[in-house]
Amino acid sequence: MIDEIKADNVALIREATLEFSPKLTVLTGETGTGKSALLSSLKLLIGDRANTSSIREGSSELEVEGRFFLGDKEEDGHIVRRRLSQDGHGRVEIDGHLATVHELADTLGASVDLCGQHEHQRLMDTSTHAELLDAYAGEATLSALEHYRSAFKEAQAAHRALKRIQKARADSQENAEQAAFVLNQIEQVDPSQEDYEELQEELPRAEHAEMLMSAADAAHRAVTEDGGVSDILSGVIQQLQDAARYDEKLKTYADNLESSLIEAEDAASELRDYRDSVELDPEELQQLEERNSQYQGLLRSYGPDLEHVLKRRDEAEELVAVIQDGDEREREAQKKIAEAEDKLKAAAAALQKLRHAAAPKLTKAITAVMGQLEMDGAAVTFSIEDLPRKEWAQEGPSAIELMYRPGAGLSLRPLRRIASGGELSRVMLASKVVLGNADAIDTLVFDEVDAGVGGATAVALAQVLAQLAQTHQVIVVTHLAQVAVVADTQYVVDKTEGDVPETKIHKVEGEKRVREIARMLSGDQSEASLNHAREMLEHAHVNN
Repeated sequence: MIDEIKADNVALIREATLEFSPKLTVLTGETGTGKSALLSSLKLLIGDRANTSSIREGSSELEVEGRFFLGDKEEDGHIVRRRLSQDGHGRVEIDGHLATVHELADTLGASVDLCGQHEHQRLMDTSTHAELLDAYAGEATLSALEHYRSAFKEAQAAHRALKRIQKARADSQENAEQAAFVLNQIEQVDPSQEDYEELQEELPRAEHAEMLMSAADAAHRAVTEDGGVSDILSGVIQQLQDAARYDEKLKTYADNLESSLIEAEDAASELRDYRDSVELDPEELQQLEERNSQYQGLLRSYGPDLEHVLKRRDEAEELVAVIQDGDEREREAQKKIAEAEDKLKAAAAALQKLRHAAAPKLTKAITAVMGQLEMDGAAVTFSIEDLPRKEWAQEGPSAIELMYRPGAGLSLRPLRRIASGGELSRVMLASKVVLGNADAIDTLVFDEVDAGVGGATAVALAQVLAQLAQTHQVIVVTHLAQVAVVADTQYVVDKTEGDVPETKIHKVEGEKRVREIARMLSGDQSEASLNHAREMLEHAHVNN
């Protein structure tokens, strides 16, 4: 739900703040006053593309801010702020953290549906018709769809595996000898990452054993020989201990040096052990050098590193295996395909059964609401056409499309081809009413839903919008007084003239709202229009 929005320097708006009702809010005003700028602000808050042409003339940037609530249990909601400067640089923040436009559209933006005649027309996209049916059919159908999609992925994977085996077998006829040669060369060395790393540690020690022994021996003797580090430190420590009788501070230094002496003697002992452990073994050195030479040969041929060598071995091994047991591997792959296809067909049948059961119920309910909207004789139904197996997709094993009959006795044809803009809007509105809370949308915004509507149809439209506002937050841009009077909140949009025209938005209540309804009814605010407006508001209040 959108709690409120604030727009600065958007089109003709210099500054505007709107607080929306959780039910039905209407925006009214003369044509050309800037109601589209409010929709532009809302679009920016739900992740639509930004355009510098939306920045108010003379301003360096625009900014829109809004607060959203997702679900009834949220206390603080989510704050969205979006800025766009004249140089085209934009900035999106969600709850004070930087975000991308894509993240905004996928999170908060997904809770709002903009339902205009010329944009966001989901009913024109046949891929959404299955979504509409599944949402109405409920949890059992959505679960069946998930099982179908899982089985569909498994079947796809099984078919891909068979193709890989078949391709490898075809390639193997040309590459068999080369693969066997590569595999033989690498297996003669029998490389491994662990063996190679140990070799890289051992070889330098074997190559420089004499130097290592000499260094360890020299260090050991420097500590332990007469006059060496041990003797010098012992003498210094004794002098400091004697002097400490006159200054306790020197005892601390003596203790520190005594610790150093102990560490030096321990190190000397370890150096002696190290010296004794180093062996000058020409035979071992030769073995290590030969082993390293083998590795270097593999790296030159199949490197640049051991990872590539091991990968090349695995590829050659797989190719050789295909040659040796290709028939068996292919039979196994065919078996897995058969199992996956059986599972997929069962999942498809279960999904189709649920969809076929739900489709007439949904279209009957939509047609009934269309009747409320003065579309008597018009009807919708679902065409569910089974597809050949090769045309099955993630959405299901059939082509699902809404069909439309504009009047009694007329033929059903695809909705997207024959419905006018006004008809499409009312079918969409009827669908939203029927779906109720089944969809994932919190807020519905209608623009031009009342185009070409008047008289009894206008009253019916108002009643249906009020009905829809029981399950959704509804925001409507309207020219119909019949719609405006059933709203919980009404804003009027007007425009001041000047060097740079400015759109003003203000909430109307009481007598101000009466005067706006009167203007919408007859274009004036005569006593007759005002009385009629009061009657309509009182009647709407009683009915609500």
